[in-house]
Amino acid sequence: MIADRYDAFLFDLDGVLYRGDEPIEGAAGTVATLRSLGKGLAFMTNNSSRTPEAIAAQLTGLEIEARGDEVETSALATAELLRSRAVASAYVVGEEGLRDALAAAGLSVVDGNAADADSVVVGWDRGFDYAELATACVLIQRGATLVASNADATFPAADGLVLPGTGAIIAAIQTATGAHAEVVGKPNAPIFRAALDRAGGGRPLVIGDRLDTDVEGARRLGWDSVLVLTGITTKADLDSNDPPTYVVERLDRLIEDD
Repeated sequence: MIADRYDAFLFDLDGVLYRGDEPIEGAAGTVATLRSLGKGLAFMTNNSSRTPEAIAAQLTGLEIEARGDEVETSALATAELLRSRAVASAYVVGEEGLRDALAAAGLSVVDGNAADADSVVVGWDRGFDYAELATACVLIQRGATLVASNADATFPAADGLVLPGTGAIIAAIQTATGAHAEVVGKPNAPIFRAALDRAGGGRPLVIGDRLDTDVEGARRLGWDSVLVLTGITTKADLDSNDPPTYVVERLDRLIEDD
């Protein structure tokens, strides 16, 4: 079976383990079987809005065993990058997960009344409005850098449609300022390397539903990948150039005998 060839399994979440509020068939059993085989696991997401503990609790509620220390988010990767650069303050367009990660890394998270900030940091924000857009634009004009936790234009909803993601917010800010955001999350390497560390190292397999983030990020690192056709990507989207290592209809194909 595919699982025999790898030590660490790095799972994307939405579209792979669940869709909206519903678990995807086969996800819980696959994760449980990999654990029973002694494989290393990490749960990796570009969604910066929630804390690792909240994500682990959601997975557990869907009967998918997970711990907070197994979760790597784009918020954590962004916070670590800014900490390593000694960035002191950030104006955040984003939710709890991003704010908490930045504060835990020692950054001062400023509000909309701040006269300046070292960086404007953008993540998914369901309350994003014109006032936040205006503040971000003013701070960037005053010298703040623009950093994005990820650039996903959309994410899958439970009804099969797609909704605007962080990339849509970034596009508004970039259009208004002419600035170009530095993107930290998938498909860029830091989040993948951090997830592999959480899984205990070894030979990794990246499992996702998106060609542009999950599969592309694995390709850049020379890692193998699995595209699961339960999320954004369909067979019609596949291209013969740089294909994933495996394409499967269901996640439990990983643990089936070849």
